[in-house]
Amino acid sequence: MNIILLGPPGAGKGTLSSKIIDRLGAVQIATGDIFRYNISNKTELGMKAKSYMDRGDLVPDELTIDLVWDAFDKVEDREERIVLFDGFPRNLDQAKALDKGMAERNTEVGKVVYFDVADNILIERITGRRVCPDCGATYHITNSKPSKEGVCDKCGGELIQRNDDNEETVKNRISVYNDFTSPLIDYYKKAGKLIKIDGAKTPEEVFNEFNDKLGK
Repeated sequence: MNIILLGPPGAGKGTLSSKIIDRLGAVQIATGDIFRYNISNKTELGMKAKSYMDRGDLVPDELTIDLVWDAFDKVEDREERIVLFDGFPRNLDQAKALDKGMAERNTEVGKVVYFDVADNILIERITGRRVCPDCGATYHITNSKPSKEGVCDKCGGELIQRNDDNEETVKNRISVYNDFTSPLIDYYKKAGKLIKIDGAKTPEEVFNEFNDKLGK
């Protein structure tokens, strides 16, 4: 089944993805990971994406769609696995492009999981996030602290706050999401594919709700 995880920045999509990958053998296609890889390697695409991400704006469609399909087409045995789309589609044009590409591949989007979370919770989650630039591990200053402050448990790297995780940029990201991405809720609701999850719950509660609503 192909599943879209839909929700604003900080809603918990990545956390749920990790649990589905670990417990159900799913494969994740996350545009955020794709762009961070290109940024860290200073590719032309990465530098273009960085200029948008640093302002809290969405990366233009033309920089994302080809990369998404490239990643999807490389998934082994995808007909027998759960494929998670995290961060894509972000607007109606991308959603329609996704539907078209799925039809060309004789498959479809099965379900869309929408995370419902209040803005103040999102801001607290994102501004408190710390990441390891060396291995990509993620922590939080209150909810998921490393054993030693400022040091990654996995590789010993120095933890940082990403440039786009400051409060001003986060508020702009949420505003951009509401303007461009929230119409997808109606789009997939009309298609009969939308499932709403309370993203303010604990990660384990969110996973259990996901399992229950998708019929395990």
